[in-house]
Amino acid sequence: MSIGFGSYLKDYLEFHNISQTEFANRLNISQKHMNEILNEKQTLTLEMTASIYQLTGIPIEFIIKAECRKYITDKLIKEYGNLNELNKYLKKNYYLKELEERNWIKFNNKTNAVQNYIDLMDFLKVKDFEALERIKEKTLFKKTGNDLNKLNLWIARCNEMTKNQTVSAYDKDNFLFLIDDLKTESYKKGIDLEKIQGLLNSYGIYFIVEKALSGTKVRGCFRVKGKNPAIYLTKNYSSKDSFYFELFHELGHCKSDFNEAKNKVIVEGTDLLEKRADDFALKTMISDDVWNEIINNASEKYCLQISKKYKIPMSFIVGRLAKFKIIKYDSELYNKYKMD
Repeated sequence: MSIGFGSYLKDYLEFHNISQTEFANRLNISQKHMNEILNEKQTLTLEMTASIYQLTGIPIEFIIKAECRKYITDKLIKEYGNLNELNKYLKKNYYLKELEERNWIKFNNKTNAVQNYIDLMDFLKVKDFEALERIKEKTLFKKTGNDLNKLNLWIARCNEMTKNQTVSAYDKDNFLFLIDDLKTESYKKGIDLEKIQGLLNSYGIYFIVEKALSGTKVRGCFRVKGKNPAIYLTKNYSSKDSFYFELFHELGHCKSDFNEAKNKVIVEGTDLLEKRADDFALKTMISDDVWNEIINNASEKYCLQISKKYKIPMSFIVGRLAKFKIIKYDSELYNKYKMD
């Protein structure tokens, strides 16, 4: 059995040489009620907690934590049989070792299953696993099981990281200005994540790039935090065009699926939602008219002329050519410009 506040109160009374009867009188409760509190057969009310604090000076926070821990422990033992089984479940399904290695969670006592559970729930910002299941139901993702567990751990990490960002008020009327600014930024060499984050934040959008847990292939998600859009990307990109494609894909969700994302996290939505976001990304990076010019002459010289004329990164051009199998990903042309 777990230890609740009753055991601590017994020690307090013994240390201060106060009889149970005397303390019951001071609390204005019966001896039977006193026994039930000390033997942890009675859940403390907030009023009783305040009264004990008034008489003993024991912090209310300590009393509540002791009672909560006992409640949580008893519930977990009932559900899993014993704490060893609980720890096995947590390690298998919630990757405690990797979470610690990534410094996503600082476990207060790794050998204590209940503490691991409490630390995990605090990280996920949910009451318990039942509440987590409700969160999962609001996550648009076609895979289930451990893939979804890993995904929600990654989303929780990204949620936490947004606390370090200050964003402006979001105004959908400024959306096209944001797209223009991002296209201008994309024409510069490489990928400046700090600059891109600052740009998105200035338009009222949270932006996080964080490596996903091992074994997951998710590339990003879109959600709404409060009144502000939030775009989370993993580091599952190997070229400049794949990074910007995913960024514009999520911005496509922002443009078309903002209201749905107020109640759901869009990772992998319906075929309609995903195709619409894909089309937005493709046409934002290279318009249909320009793409028709490129496929008529995909030589390096001509592509460079198109890149300069329309201020489109060469990485976008060679990336699209490779995507549609006009050139190969292992070709000299693609690898020469994939990060341009």
